[in-house]
Amino acid sequence: MPDRPVHAHIKTLSQVLVRISDQVVEHLFHALDAVKHQDDQGARQFRLDDYEIDVAEVDLEERCLRFLALQHPVAKDLRTIITIIKINDDLERIGKLALHIIERMHDITPEMMDSFGLETMGIQAGEMVSKSIEAFISENPTLAHQVCTLDETINAAHRSVFNSISARMKEQDADVDQLISALSISRYIERLADHATRIAHEVIYLVTGEIIMHKEGFYSHLITSFSGDID
Repeated sequence: MPDRPVHAHIKTLSQVLVRISDQVVEHLFHALDAVKHQDDQGARQFRLDDYEIDVAEVDLEERCLRFLALQHPVAKDLRTIITIIKINDDLERIGKLALHIIERMHDITPEMMDSFGLETMGIQAGEMVSKSIEAFISENPTLAHQVCTLDETINAAHRSVFNSISARMKEQDADVDQLISALSISRYIERLADHATRIAHEVIYLVTGEIIMHKEGFYSHLITSFSGDID
């Protein structure tokens, strides 16, 4: 590794993370668009792009680990590198959820997608990812908290989809297979938003030292979210 100031290395790694994030969000939007338009060519291109993103994510992780081994950063520099590694992992998982969405392409019609507002829900989740990365780069805990608030909106949307699908499955002419696919896509998007929120939590901890998930009320909120799916 060249002899460069620690902060210069961290800035470079942060810039790589931003590029990967932009690719992952665009990847998600391509998945939603391909499903909406039943675009087989777009789906094939998606898989090619998915491989390239995977390679970039592995390369970033290796660069971070090499940095830790050779530079021995401390204090906030160390926390920043660890945060980059964690965010990179969340981005990898977000990319895989986008892949799961596109794998449902031939199991659901555009009309079914529209009837549950799944594209809009997915776009909102993608915007959460972008906001969480912006919060990381700008070290803005206020913006990170906004992402956490948006997660509640996605959770509510997912519960609404769940309840609507539960009701429609009771209809005599219900297309059960399509309804299950719609519910799966909604669940993928909800999980995607959870990863965006995890990134926001990491940013808040990096900047303020506040561990969000250990705050009183977090687990009760989590239980409430799950119970909404059970009702």
